[in-house]
Amino acid sequence: MYYFLRLTRALDERAHVLQQQNKVVGGLFSNQGQEAISIGSAFALEKRDYVAPMIRNIGTVLVRGHSARDIMTQYLAKATSPTRGRDNSQHFGDVERTGVVAYISMLGTMVPVMAGMALGARLKGEDRVALTYIGDGATSTGDFYEGLCLASVQKLALVVIIENNQYAYSTPTSKQSLLENLSDKAKAFGIPGITGDGNDVLEVYRLAKRCIEDARAGGGPQILELKTFRMRGHAPHDNQAYVPKGLIEAWRKKDPIGRFEAVLGFGEAEKAEVGARVAAVVEDAVKFAEESPLPDGKEALQGVFEDDSIVPFTPWWRRDA
Repeated sequence: MYYFLRLTRALDERAHVLQQQNKVVGGLFSNQGQEAISIGSAFALEKRDYVAPMIRNIGTVLVRGHSARDIMTQYLAKATSPTRGRDNSQHFGDVERTGVVAYISMLGTMVPVMAGMALGARLKGEDRVALTYIGDGATSTGDFYEGLCLASVQKLALVVIIENNQYAYSTPTSKQSLLENLSDKAKAFGIPGITGDGNDVLEVYRLAKRCIEDARAGGGPQILELKTFRMRGHAPHDNQAYVPKGLIEAWRKKDPIGRFEAVLGFGEAEKAEVGARVAAVVEDAVKFAEESPLPDGKEALQGVFEDDSIVPFTPWWRRDA
């Protein structure tokens, strides 16, 4: 867990350097300060389970078996990336190999999608749990309610983790919900709702494991709210000027990596050893990504259609009657 916490943080920091060098294509969304949620919950899953990460859940895809090279080639939109340069962020997955269902940026949308994955597993007689993440702001979307309504009635093995990082872009949670704990929204569906410390990787693991096993045992969908804080703005263009003074520093003292180091009793030697391993992996990933070719435009439509054929697009005004 400690290795993956450090690797996730290091990849995030290096990606911001590459973005400042104008090498990152498209969006960059930091997960700094939130790593424990991804790592703890991913460790709680079984290999056979499905998971749909958000773009800040890099740690989840790493734990599930994707590589640092996958992350960096995605950021640089190279032909060697999982999406072969077709995506400008971390919207990728591999359902068969890692159980990762590729996410999209329409927040809340993956709740009904993962309810469908859980239903599909049941119909096939498979003992799988489907887990996805959602932000505090997205708990106000229609997809969140529609997906959980279906899942609750059908008692599907679905776990929804609310990453309450205090802000939906620049809107504080208190401005879009009067609830002290967003997990109380579970009451609308008659399902369990739990709130925990999202900066404690062991608590995240413990609570996620409980929810996953309860869902697997037939307890129906579970909502797990994990409170954390987004240490960087929504994206590089956001300087967080809307955050009250002192709040960032208060949360910096709750950094999940430092807290886990204290629990482990790690000294400088242990931290340096893991840091060296992490640095080598990150350097390899960056080197590989920078030396990889850009995608060939002629292949833009390959993989879009089921037979992998390239089908030219003809505008309607040029088509024969």
